[in-house]
Amino acid sequence: MDPRSQVLLRNVALFQGKVLLAGLPADDLLSQLPEARGWSWHAGEYQQLIQRFTQRCFFSTELQPAEYTAGVLFLPKSRDLTEYLLQELAAKIPGGLLFLVGEKRAGAERAAKQLAAFGKTSKVDSARHCQLWRCEVSDKPQAPDLTAASKVFSVNAAGQPLQVHSVPGVFSHGRLDLGTQLLLECLEDLPSGHYLDFGCGAGVVGSFLKMRYPNAQISMLDVDAFAIYSSQLTLAANGLEANTIAGDGIHAAPKQLMAIISNPPFHQGVHTQYQTTETLLREAAAHLQPGGELRIVANSFLKYPPLIEQYLGPCTVLAERDGFKVYRALRRS
Repeated sequence: MDPRSQVLLRNVALFQGKVLLAGLPADDLLSQLPEARGWSWHAGEYQQLIQRFTQRCFFSTELQPAEYTAGVLFLPKSRDLTEYLLQELAAKIPGGLLFLVGEKRAGAERAAKQLAAFGKTSKVDSARHCQLWRCEVSDKPQAPDLTAASKVFSVNAAGQPLQVHSVPGVFSHGRLDLGTQLLLECLEDLPSGHYLDFGCGAGVVGSFLKMRYPNAQISMLDVDAFAIYSSQLTLAANGLEANTIAGDGIHAAPKQLMAIISNPPFHQGVHTQYQTTETLLREAAAHLQPGGELRIVANSFLKYPPLIEQYLGPCTVLAERDGFKVYRALRRS
């Protein structure tokens, strides 16, 4: 069981009744708190939870109204997202009782200061390298507007300005990261057909592709509900159409693609992980038509070319700059 869940169960008397668990891990916690309900914005964890706890979890960027007795926020990695979620919970939990649980090294004490903006806050427990904080909400805020909280920036796409809308919690919030910038410079001469923006984030790549190739079918996939929301805002702001998919990894992607384009994730929370990208490289061929291609950008130190060549085909470097490389490979016939 996740150590944060263990800390809650050390104090289980505090979490009886209809408690809302926001950002909960996909573990056994709900079985120990039979009246609690889970709110997830991670598609993979949500699918695991609903398989075991049908009708007790929802997947969304905002809190569904209900008569919750208290709310618990499992600390996310983004400070901006923490701010949004705390405000959402403080505004909508009727009883005004909030808890925050997180790993110390993930910034639990920093987040507790954010929590204290809403009322009297105190530490309840410290164990398993985690901290549990409690807040009695006395300064009830207005419910936040996620769209209004977005940061907007412009990207040059095929000679036209692309307006990107980035909401809290999305990768490279409010700016174009160096890796994606390099990738955008390497998207010429794609084969005609259906393209996938894998790990779409704020929708930069997928929207760029739709502007550059207006006749192409575009799908945009991400594991995170806030990323999907951002991508939808970006598409709407530019008058573009694409299919957005909330899913955990390449298994959720369409088949018969002609191109998979990605700045794939390799970091999650305070723990570095490569599994999502390595699975993408192993499984890409199953989602590409013969002659279809993969183009990804990655940190230069990551040893992806051997995997690409093992599972897809010969790998070439299209560009290299600022510690990043853009790789291209065609699916073998």
